[in-house]
Amino acid sequence: MKWKKYTLKTTVEAEDLISSMMMEAGIQGIEIEDKVPLTEQEKQQMFVDILPELPGENDGQAYISFYLEPEENQEEMLERVRQGLQEISQYCDVGEGSIQASETEDKDWINNWKEYFHQFYVDDILIKPSWEQVQPGDEDKLLIQIDPGTAFGTGMHETTQLCIRQLRKYLTSETELLDVGTGSGILSIISLKLGARHAVGTDLDPCAIEAVRENMEVNGISPEQFTVMIGNIIDDPQVQDQVGYEKYHIVVANILAEVLVPLTPVILGQLKPGGIYITSGIIDDKEETVVQAVHAAGLRVLEITYQGEWVSVTAQKPQKS
Repeated sequence: MKWKKYTLKTTVEAEDLISSMMMEAGIQGIEIEDKVPLTEQEKQQMFVDILPELPGENDGQAYISFYLEPEENQEEMLERVRQGLQEISQYCDVGEGSIQASETEDKDWINNWKEYFHQFYVDDILIKPSWEQVQPGDEDKLLIQIDPGTAFGTGMHETTQLCIRQLRKYLTSETELLDVGTGSGILSIISLKLGARHAVGTDLDPCAIEAVRENMEVNGISPEQFTVMIGNIIDDPQVQDQVGYEKYHIVVANILAEVLVPLTPVILGQLKPGGIYITSGIIDDKEETVVQAVHAAGLRVLEITYQGEWVSVTAQKPQKS
């Protein structure tokens, strides 16, 4: 089945009003493309591996795409959009306001991403999705099964692998781990499989709860071993209190450099004296920014490791004198 795709050319100023109008008209799927830079607040809320790069400078234009099923009355819906656009134009610059039509193949939007995720190795650790089988010769590897779903990364990214290697180097059977921006839970699950005692994960996305639960179950991790909390540990005292103070041997944060800067002084309170702070998600030209933030928080840099253009900074909280 082919879907009809319509793309409306408008302005950044009008994109929110037009999107709301479309949803009120009964359009459910909307995509917005513009070149508006992310605000500092938005960057701090993006607990992800890679900050999206915008193509060029903001030119004030926006493109709003929406999809209609073939059996829908196309002209009736388009007329609703045009009328809504006319009303909005009375008090807001809607720009060109042109609508281009095209066709797109029907896709399984929920499962289509799976074709891009295959098993991979981090040294002698085998990380695979549930729909692939263990290959002959891999039986002796430490098996981690992760189904990241549509909301979180797969673990294949260099930053995740940098964190895995650093975690393996520093964790022990006594390790209490705090995983900031846990996502699919991959770093905590691997740490627990390697022998860590307990893990706590925080994330901004409520979808992390279900993603982690499913990945815990398939890897034989009990609920007593891994706790997930939703909220922003950087600026939410309730989350900070719930996580606890000076109780973690290791804090790992595989997130953006722009988030690591405000996170680092906060996380100092969660680390035990002598605790290890493992960071990644750092593109190479942001290395010095993160190192400066680590020093400013009173932590001592132990080592800096690299993979491709990505960087991991590992530091330690001083022991109490």
